[in-house]
Amino acid sequence: MELEFRRRDYGATHKSQFLPRSQTQKHPLSSTLASRDQQAKTVRGRDLHFFDPLRGLDVNASAEENVEDTCISIEVVTQDLIKEWKSLKRILMQRFPVSKVISFSPISNIITKGSKVESPSALSHPEETGSEQTSLEEPAKIISQHEYIAKVHELRDGINSAWQAEDRVTSLKLSIKVTKLLMDTTVLRFYPTVFVIVTDMLDMLGDMVWERIKQKAELDIDGTVICALPNDFQSSDICLEARETCYNWFCKVGSVRELLPRIYLELAILPCWRFLINQPMEVLDRLVMMVRGLADPLTSLYCRLYMVHRMQKFGFCSSGYLIKCIKDIEDVLAPVLVDKEGYSYITDDKKLLFSLVEPAIEYIMKCLFLTGRQENNVLGILEELGFGRNKFQSSYNSSHVSILLHYLLKELPSELVSSLAMEILDMIRCSNDCSFSQVLNYRLLGNRLSEGKSQEGFLSSLIDEVIQAASQYQSLYDYLRIMDAYVDLMLQNKMENHLDALLDDIVSLARDKFLSEEEQASLQSIILKLLSHFENLQEVLPLNHFIEILDLMSGTSKSSVNMHLLNMGTRDGCICDSTTVQLLFEVSQALYDATDFVNIKDDDNRQTSHLISRFVEMVDYGAEMERHLLFLAECREAFNGIHELKETLVRSSNTLAVKALKAGKKHINFVKSCLAFSEVTIPSISSPTKHLNLYLETAEVALLGGLISHSDELVMSAVEYLENVALTDGLKSIDIDSMASVICKLCSLLVMIPGNPEKGVMEILKSIFSATRSSSWATPRVKVKIFCAIMSLLSTLSQDNLPYHSANPEIIGNELLFFGDSSYKQELVSCTQLVLSELLDAIEQESSQISRGNMALEACNCISSALVMNEKVKELCLRLLETAKGCLGANDRYIESTKKSLQLRYTE
Repeated sequence: MELEFRRRDYGATHKSQFLPRSQTQKHPLSSTLASRDQQAKTVRGRDLHFFDPLRGLDVNASAEENVEDTCISIEVVTQDLIKEWKSLKRILMQRFPVSKVISFSPISNIITKGSKVESPSALSHPEETGSEQTSLEEPAKIISQHEYIAKVHELRDGINSAWQAEDRVTSLKLSIKVTKLLMDTTVLRFYPTVFVIVTDMLDMLGDMVWERIKQKAELDIDGTVICALPNDFQSSDICLEARETCYNWFCKVGSVRELLPRIYLELAILPCWRFLINQPMEVLDRLVMMVRGLADPLTSLYCRLYMVHRMQKFGFCSSGYLIKCIKDIEDVLAPVLVDKEGYSYITDDKKLLFSLVEPAIEYIMKCLFLTGRQENNVLGILEELGFGRNKFQSSYNSSHVSILLHYLLKELPSELVSSLAMEILDMIRCSNDCSFSQVLNYRLLGNRLSEGKSQEGFLSSLIDEVIQAASQYQSLYDYLRIMDAYVDLMLQNKMENHLDALLDDIVSLARDKFLSEEEQASLQSIILKLLSHFENLQEVLPLNHFIEILDLMSGTSKSSVNMHLLNMGTRDGCICDSTTVQLLFEVSQALYDATDFVNIKDDDNRQTSHLISRFVEMVDYGAEMERHLLFLAECREAFNGIHELKETLVRSSNTLAVKALKAGKKHINFVKSCLAFSEVTIPSISSPTKHLNLYLETAEVALLGGLISHSDELVMSAVEYLENVALTDGLKSIDIDSMASVICKLCSLLVMIPGNPEKGVMEILKSIFSATRSSSWATPRVKVKIFCAIMSLLSTLSQDNLPYHSANPEIIGNELLFFGDSSYKQELVSCTQLVLSELLDAIEQESSQISRGNMALEACNCISSALVMNEKVKELCLRLLETAKGCLGANDRYIESTKKSLQLRYTE
């Protein structure tokens, strides 16, 4: 009994599966007017052009805008400073590395005298706290950094052990030894590390003394609890014994001969003054005056740093002593800045000194302004330091130590920076010493002004003065570093004249000069700010000297700018302006030349490839279609190493051909040129799936234009590539599921392509079948999927009315081309028999039981849908059902649904 195809009524099937539709009164994503208005209010400072129903309402928006942080609590200040101190110690340890072997002066030799710490019993107690005499004639010792730190830690452990053995004097004696290390400034770069290690030990000693005195205040001799001291206890709450113990400790510390150890040790136990007095101002003033006795700038400043830290531990936050510290630091640094003749110049030693004291100054300034905010007295602090408005008279000298000015400006609240901007600028101009770069101070002022809301009234004159000051630097790098900080202010306040002046100066300073890497980076920052501010390239390109400035750049900085330019140019709509197209083409060429697309991994150049492809895709020459095709050819030659772009070129060419077809038949030769361009470009695409897809897309365009011979050639090229794909690309590079989907798509396309009676009606279909059957990449599961698609195609071609046709009405479908031709139907049936045989063989080749069962059911449904259910077909379907039952079990849902489908076929 011969096979017979089922008759299909595609129109009736479509109507039966079409879902009924009715008009609704309200869009499901619409919202009430009230909620729309409420949401609009939450978009701060911007007009809301559309309503987003998926965005929640910001009910707290208005409340947030009215919050002003005018002052902060003492608890917040304390917590912030604890975090800052930990961060500072980490910075001091990491920023100043030294060589592995260090030579120390005789002062530090105390840690090398013996490798063991003396036991408490071996030490006599008379004059324990007196300083040991160290002979200055002793030679300097050479020791490794690691060994030095290990010996200091050994002494610290000795202090702890002696304390646990209740030998307090030994603990104090060893503490004096360790503290003396801070008197040695032989190796300047190692001083911050020594400071951190020693102050950690002093903090430990201070905590132990505090706990001992507190224990005497709370407990009796026999351990009975007398009272529990509250956190805010008064000195009057402390018993006599505890007060005497506390007084004894301060007396012992006061007997230390050397000034520096005596100050550090008193600072370590400074919080214990709370057991003796309620008002600590006299103590603070005395310590501030004692520190003034330290002549060395480095030891003096680090001692003040530790004093500020312990003052916070004392729980006494007062800006008064911090102001005195800042003034004293300025007095200490002033002699370092100038020589006897009054000249200020930088040397390597000075540069190292200022880099060492920089973290300490920053921390003290941070403490000062945190305390000022807590006291709500920031303006008062400025006036005390000489920064108030009343000081800015023509007769007043507004110069300050540059490094202090920098960190004051860094910590100053942004609203005060705006209100005092002109005065600060005057101070920066007058404070040009070697302690800190004046360029960085100018730059910091611009950055701080950008943080807050600047008053437009003074900005114009301020930036005028900044440009004038920056122009005095003959170095392009310094000029760029300064002006980079003010670009955002110019842009936000629409200061076009100042922006033009900036660009003029850049070109003038950089002309006939090769830019260094630092200059390139600064120039890159300025250009990126310009690109970020404007919406599109049409606003950027008219800027004064913009293209000329771009030409000054090179290397990675230029690549970064080019990436932003390309991203900006491809952000919106089509690119129609020929000048813009030419610029972006040159930008793309520069990016392509700067990238190694052969050796670099795909992840590294994916963004570049995507942007160039996006640019090519968005170019539109309008009615100049020949010019557009020529542009695509230029891009193919210029960017031949970008695989992603080749796919874009083919699709752009096909789009251009469709555009020409819509314009009329007069452009048919141009359409052929587009098809030829695509046909030549496709073979260079490496991905098999994309390769085949583009052949099919191009064949569809040819079919749309009525170019049947071109369409046949493209489809045959796809089939030929399918036959050779395993040999050229290797099995590992093939996505077999995607390949199967492309072949199914090809089968769908063949419904519209008329058969060629001269070459054979089924020539293409037989080639697909042969390529699939003999392919090494096609698994049994993939073969079943493709053979089922071929069988569905054969069934469709046998119908009197095809389900769809080409959009070109001149192309005749197979149902009309072979109407009444019995040999056509016989060839369809013959092909079906071949496919059925291979389909059954492919199912048997599958090794997985579950996959084989599902494949059998898939084939059964395909056969029953394509063929009339006669005895031969029925027997074939029952055989496939039995195979499925043996693999999946009789109760499988897929089997049950297939049975119901077969029963419906029996009744037809």
